[in-house]
Amino acid sequence: MKRVIAVANQKGGVGKTTTAVNLAASLAATRRQVLLIDLDPQGNATTGCGVDKSQLARGTLEVLLGECTAAEAILPLEGLGMSLLPANQDLTAAEVRLLAMQNGRETRLREALLPVRGGYDVVLIDCPPSLNILTVNALIAADSVLIPMQCEFYALEGLSALIATIEQIRGAANPQLEIEGILRTMYDPRNNLAIAVGAQLTEHFGDKVFRTVVPRNVRLAEAPSFGRPALVHDKDSRGALAYLALAGEMLRREDGLQPAVGA
Repeated sequence: MKRVIAVANQKGGVGKTTTAVNLAASLAATRRQVLLIDLDPQGNATTGCGVDKSQLARGTLEVLLGECTAAEAILPLEGLGMSLLPANQDLTAAEVRLLAMQNGRETRLREALLPVRGGYDVVLIDCPPSLNILTVNALIAADSVLIPMQCEFYALEGLSALIATIEQIRGAANPQLEIEGILRTMYDPRNNLAIAVGAQLTEHFGDKVFRTVVPRNVRLAEAPSFGRPALVHDKDSRGALAYLALAGEMLRREDGLQPAVGA
């Protein structure tokens, strides 16, 4: 697979971190070498993997500022079969200091990942819920963008803004950047608006919309409070099964075996 995938949406509360953590765990369960990068100062992906973000010696902050290498900051998560580049609220300082730099502030993450990315089949970057310098770093470092979104009206407006940003990044700094896919999260098939928005997404984006949908699920929502992905918390829950299905769909797409939506 050998891809760096940014999980991004500037709208909060759409299941972005939930997707990053659970997709990473699901891909690791298929025996892929997976690195999850927490690029959000909230540090929720770090907590969701069972790491105490208040006790970090090194993390994304130090890597972005050149105070250590990515290899020195990456934590192996043996119980999950994957690795984590953690973060906490200190990452806000990196955002401020990056903005003060005259040159190369947008490419710090890409440069930091060059020595290590070859050791992983998949690198997932959990982006902050805003289009700031950290998100720009992620988009420039990435090969593709996975967009989690709820099927509601305002989500469509936010998606348009994100697509425009992706186009700008593609034109200015990362011409290979593409959309990995759009993932419908917190999906309720009984909701007529969700069905209508889902149909609009498929009409406009075709096979870029994953067939897999992630339902609203209590076990999925409570797993972060136990510091573990849903796959570990309750492997038979609907949420855990949805992310396993998503991992399978992504791997089939990579192998060219996934039929197009609506084909």
